[in-house]
Amino acid sequence: MRDSFHGELSKINEILVRMTDLAQLAMDSATKALLTSDLTLAEAVISGDAQIDALHRELEERSMDLLARQQPVAVDLRTIIGGLRMVSSLERMGDLARHIATIARMRYPDCAVPDELKPIFAEAAQVADKIIAKTRDVLVERDVSLASEIAKDDDRMDALHRELFARVLDDNWAHGMEAAIDVTLLGRFYERYADHAVSLARRMVQLVTGVLPASA
Repeated sequence: MRDSFHGELSKINEILVRMTDLAQLAMDSATKALLTSDLTLAEAVISGDAQIDALHRELEERSMDLLARQQPVAVDLRTIIGGLRMVSSLERMGDLARHIATIARMRYPDCAVPDELKPIFAEAAQVADKIIAKTRDVLVERDVSLASEIAKDDDRMDALHRELFARVLDDNWAHGMEAAIDVTLLGRFYERYADHAVSLARRMVQLVTGVLPASA
Protein backbone atom coordinates (compact mmCIF):
# COMPACT_ATOMS: atom_id res chain seq x y z
CA MET A 1 0.00 0.00 0.00
CA ARG A 2 2.79 2.42 0.95
CA ASP A 3 4.77 1.63 -2.21
CA SER A 4 1.68 2.29 -4.28
CA PHE A 5 1.15 5.61 -2.51
CA HIS A 6 4.69 6.79 -3.18
CA GLY A 7 4.36 5.60 -6.75
CA GLU A 8 1.39 7.93 -7.12
CA LEU A 9 3.38 10.81 -5.61
CA SER A 10 6.13 10.14 -8.14
CA LYS A 11 3.56 10.18 -10.92
CA ILE A 12 2.37 13.60 -9.80
CA ASN A 13 5.91 14.94 -10.08
CA GLU A 14 6.30 13.31 -13.50
CA ILE A 15 3.19 15.12 -14.69
CA LEU A 16 4.58 18.43 -13.42
CA VAL A 17 7.84 17.85 -15.29
CA ARG A 18 5.96 16.87 -18.47
CA MET A 19 3.84 20.00 -18.25
CA THR A 20 7.00 22.07 -17.77
CA ASP A 21 8.46 20.58 -20.96
CA LEU A 22 5.25 21.33 -22.86
CA ALA A 23 5.08 24.89 -21.52
CA GLN A 24 8.68 25.46 -22.61
CA LEU A 25 8.00 24.08 -26.09
CA ALA A 26 4.81 26.11 -26.38
CA MET A 27 6.54 29.40 -25.56
CA ASP A 28 9.44 28.67 -27.89
CA SER A 29 7.09 27.79 -30.75
CA ALA A 30 4.77 30.71 -30.05
CA THR A 31 7.68 33.15 -30.24
CA LYS A 32 8.87 31.68 -33.53
CA ALA A 33 5.34 31.90 -34.89
CA LEU A 34 5.10 35.51 -33.71
CA LEU A 35 8.40 36.75 -35.11
CA THR A 36 8.25 34.87 -38.43
CA SER A 37 4.48 35.02 -39.08
CA ASP A 38 4.35 31.22 -39.20
CA LEU A 39 0.64 30.39 -39.28
CA THR A 40 1.14 26.61 -39.13
CA LEU A 41 3.28 26.88 -36.02
CA ALA A 42 0.81 29.28 -34.38
CA GLU A 43 -2.01 26.81 -34.99
CA ALA A 44 0.07 23.99 -33.52
CA VAL A 45 0.64 25.96 -30.30
CA ILE A 46 -3.05 26.79 -30.01
CA SER A 47 -4.21 23.22 -30.52
CA GLY A 48 -1.38 21.80 -28.39
CA ASP A 49 -2.60 23.67 -25.32
CA ALA A 50 -5.27 20.99 -24.93
CA GLN A 51 -2.52 18.53 -23.93
CA ILE A 52 -1.40 20.78 -21.07
CA ASP A 53 -5.00 21.17 -19.96
CA ALA A 54 -5.49 17.39 -19.99
CA LEU A 55 -2.43 16.87 -17.80
CA HIS A 56 -3.73 19.55 -15.45
CA ARG A 57 -6.98 17.64 -15.04
CA GLU A 58 -5.14 14.33 -14.59
CA LEU A 59 -2.94 15.72 -11.83
CA GLU A 60 -5.92 17.21 -10.02
CA GLU A 61 -7.84 13.93 -10.22
CA ARG A 62 -4.88 11.89 -8.96
CA SER A 63 -4.25 14.35 -6.13
CA MET A 64 -7.86 14.42 -4.99
CA ASP A 65 -7.99 10.64 -5.07
CA LEU A 66 -4.87 10.40 -2.91
CA LEU A 67 -6.23 12.94 -0.44
CA ALA A 68 -9.49 11.01 -0.16
CA ARG A 69 -8.04 7.49 0.07
CA GLN A 70 -4.76 7.97 1.92
CA GLN A 71 -5.36 11.04 4.11
CA PRO A 72 -1.65 11.99 3.94
CA VAL A 73 0.07 14.13 6.56
CA ALA A 74 3.33 16.09 6.93
CA VAL A 75 5.66 15.97 3.90
CA ASP A 76 3.31 13.80 1.83
CA LEU A 77 0.45 16.24 2.31
CA ARG A 78 2.73 19.14 1.46
CA THR A 79 3.78 17.36 -1.76
CA ILE A 80 0.20 16.90 -2.92
CA ILE A 81 -0.95 20.42 -2.02
CA GLY A 82 2.20 21.88 -3.58
CA GLY A 83 1.55 19.93 -6.76
CA LEU A 84 -2.00 21.28 -6.95
CA ARG A 85 -0.70 24.82 -6.63
CA MET A 86 2.14 24.37 -9.11
CA VAL A 87 -0.03 22.74 -11.77
CA SER A 88 -2.20 25.85 -11.90
CA SER A 89 0.85 27.98 -12.71
CA LEU A 90 1.93 25.57 -15.45
CA GLU A 91 -1.54 25.57 -16.96
CA ARG A 92 -1.48 29.37 -17.04
CA MET A 93 1.97 29.35 -18.67
CA GLY A 94 0.55 27.19 -21.44
CA ASP A 95 -2.35 29.61 -21.80
CA LEU A 96 0.03 32.56 -22.10
CA ALA A 97 1.96 30.86 -24.90
CA ARG A 98 -1.37 30.18 -26.60
CA HIS A 99 -2.31 33.87 -26.29
CA ILE A 100 0.92 34.83 -28.06
CA ALA A 101 0.23 32.33 -30.83
CA THR A 102 -3.32 33.66 -31.15
CA ILE A 103 -2.05 37.19 -31.79
CA ALA A 104 0.41 35.80 -34.36
CA ARG A 105 -2.48 34.04 -36.10
CA MET A 106 -4.75 37.07 -35.90
CA ARG A 107 -2.22 39.34 -37.67
CA TYR A 108 -1.15 36.80 -40.30
CA PRO A 109 0.22 37.30 -42.96
CA ASP A 110 1.57 40.46 -41.30
CA CYS A 111 3.75 40.39 -38.21
CA ALA A 112 2.26 41.75 -34.99
CA VAL A 113 5.68 43.01 -33.88
CA PRO A 114 7.38 46.00 -35.58
CA ASP A 115 10.83 45.12 -36.88
CA GLU A 116 12.69 47.33 -34.41
CA LEU A 117 11.04 45.55 -31.47
CA LYS A 118 11.76 42.02 -32.62
CA PRO A 119 15.13 41.87 -30.79
CA ILE A 120 13.38 42.72 -27.51
CA PHE A 121 10.85 39.93 -27.96
CA ALA A 122 13.60 37.55 -29.04
CA GLU A 123 15.47 38.30 -25.80
CA ALA A 124 12.25 37.94 -23.79
CA ALA A 125 11.85 34.48 -25.30
CA GLN A 126 15.45 33.61 -24.38
CA VAL A 127 14.88 34.73 -20.80
CA ALA A 128 11.63 32.75 -20.65
CA ASP A 129 13.43 29.66 -21.93
CA LYS A 130 16.20 30.07 -19.36
CA ILE A 131 13.67 30.48 -16.57
CA ILE A 132 11.57 27.45 -17.48
CA ALA A 133 14.67 25.28 -17.95
CA LYS A 134 15.83 26.18 -14.43
CA THR A 135 12.34 25.59 -13.11
CA ARG A 136 12.46 22.10 -14.56
CA ASP A 137 15.78 21.50 -12.80
CA VAL A 138 14.20 22.60 -9.52
CA LEU A 139 11.40 20.08 -10.05
CA VAL A 140 13.68 17.22 -11.07
CA GLU A 141 16.76 17.81 -8.94
CA ARG A 142 15.08 19.68 -6.08
CA ASP A 143 17.95 22.15 -6.27
CA VAL A 144 16.41 25.04 -4.34
CA SER A 145 19.49 27.22 -4.91
CA LEU A 146 18.20 27.79 -8.46
CA ALA A 147 15.18 29.66 -7.12
CA SER A 148 17.24 32.80 -6.52
CA GLU A 149 18.66 32.59 -10.06
CA ILE A 150 15.15 32.35 -11.47
CA ALA A 151 14.16 35.47 -9.54
CA LYS A 152 17.13 37.36 -11.06
CA ASP A 153 16.16 36.20 -14.54
CA ASP A 154 12.66 37.46 -13.82
CA ASP A 155 14.13 40.88 -13.05
CA ARG A 156 15.50 40.97 -16.60
CA MET A 157 12.10 40.03 -17.98
CA ASP A 158 10.55 42.87 -15.99
CA ALA A 159 13.10 45.28 -17.48
CA LEU A 160 12.26 44.13 -21.01
CA HIS A 161 8.56 44.60 -20.26
CA ARG A 162 9.21 48.16 -19.08
CA GLU A 163 11.25 48.88 -22.20
CA LEU A 164 8.40 47.72 -24.45
CA PHE A 165 5.94 49.88 -22.56
CA ALA A 166 8.23 52.90 -22.90
CA ARG A 167 8.57 52.33 -26.65
CA VAL A 168 4.79 52.23 -27.09
CA LEU A 169 4.34 55.45 -25.10
CA ASP A 170 7.14 57.27 -26.89
CA ASP A 171 6.05 60.28 -28.94
CA ASN A 172 7.89 58.80 -31.93
CA TRP A 173 5.72 55.66 -31.99
CA ALA A 174 4.66 55.37 -35.64
CA HIS A 175 2.87 52.01 -35.84
CA GLY A 176 -0.65 52.96 -34.84
CA MET A 177 -3.02 51.92 -32.10
CA GLU A 178 -3.49 48.30 -33.18
CA ALA A 179 0.23 47.55 -33.02
CA ALA A 180 0.49 49.42 -29.71
CA ILE A 181 -2.20 47.19 -28.21
CA ASP A 182 -0.56 44.05 -29.59
CA VAL A 183 2.87 44.95 -28.24
CA THR A 184 1.46 45.90 -24.84
CA LEU A 185 -0.43 42.62 -24.54
CA LEU A 186 2.49 40.54 -25.78
CA GLY A 187 4.88 42.14 -23.33
CA ARG A 188 2.47 41.37 -20.52
CA PHE A 189 2.16 37.73 -21.63
CA TYR A 190 5.93 37.20 -21.46
CA GLU A 191 6.15 38.99 -18.13
CA ARG A 192 3.36 36.89 -16.59
CA TYR A 193 4.90 33.68 -17.95
CA ALA A 194 8.09 34.46 -16.04
CA ASP A 195 6.12 35.39 -12.92
CA HIS A 196 4.42 31.99 -12.91
CA ALA A 197 7.82 30.28 -13.20
CA VAL A 198 9.04 32.22 -10.17
CA SER A 199 5.92 31.12 -8.29
CA LEU A 200 6.64 27.51 -9.25
CA ALA A 201 10.18 27.74 -7.93
CA ARG A 202 9.00 29.28 -4.65
CA ARG A 203 6.47 26.48 -4.17
CA MET A 204 9.17 23.90 -4.80
CA VAL A 205 11.38 25.52 -2.18
CA GLN A 206 8.48 25.28 0.24
CA LEU A 207 7.98 21.62 -0.62
CA VAL A 208 11.66 20.82 0.03
CA THR A 209 12.28 23.04 3.05
CA GLY A 210 8.83 23.53 4.52
CA VAL A 211 9.23 27.31 4.28
CA LEU A 212 7.74 29.50 1.54
CA PRO A 213 10.35 32.14 0.64
CA ALA A 214 9.26 35.76 0.58
CA SER A 215 8.34 37.10 -2.84
CA ALA A 216 10.46 39.84 -4.33
